[in-house]
Amino acid sequence: MARKVNPIQDRSRRAALEKAAYLAIYERGYAGVTLADIAAHAGVSRGTLVYHFGSRAGLLAAVVRRFTRTIGVATRRALRQAESPDAKLVAFVENQFFGVENTRRFYTVSLDFLAAATRDPELMAVQRDFVRETLELDLELARLAGEDGAERRARQLRALVEGLSVRFVADPAPDLELYRADCVAGVQAILGSPFRPI
Repeated sequence: MARKVNPIQDRSRRAALEKAAYLAIYERGYAGVTLADIAAHAGVSRGTLVYHFGSRAGLLAAVVRRFTRTIGVATRRALRQAESPDAKLVAFVENQFFGVENTRRFYTVSLDFLAAATRDPELMAVQRDFVRETLELDLELARLAGEDGAERRARQLRALVEGLSVRFVADPAPDLELYRADCVAGVQAILGSPFRPI
């Protein structure tokens, strides 16, 4: 008789495994981490990971989807709760640079993922989903300066965030407030007036 799976417990287990994988990938790098490493980090068998994700690539894809979705949901919530365009801009930036360790971990794993995706069609499909997801989020902010040219501004916003994130990861002692201030200034330059310096 087949074992019954509780969907809530299954989702919770997958989430815990994805978090353990995320931390293991951050510590060892995607190229250096094995399913055995991730299983040890999560305190489960390698077979448990294969059961839930199929492969190392499947697990990394799930990790990136989860953390991209988490940041997207948090950023959307912050944008909707902000009452003025300036407050929306600050909320957007704070959700792109969200604590020194969290920011370093997220962008390190993201860069590892992008590097791996350039050689793996399955991972590239996830990367393209990430680009679509972030474009929708960036469009929400870009539209504060009007509909005309919003997609171009959204691409510029993402390029700004990604450029600063690479510098953040490479910075041996990043000053979070300085990166946020640089990002705010860059977003203001992209959006133009009516935004004033914050």
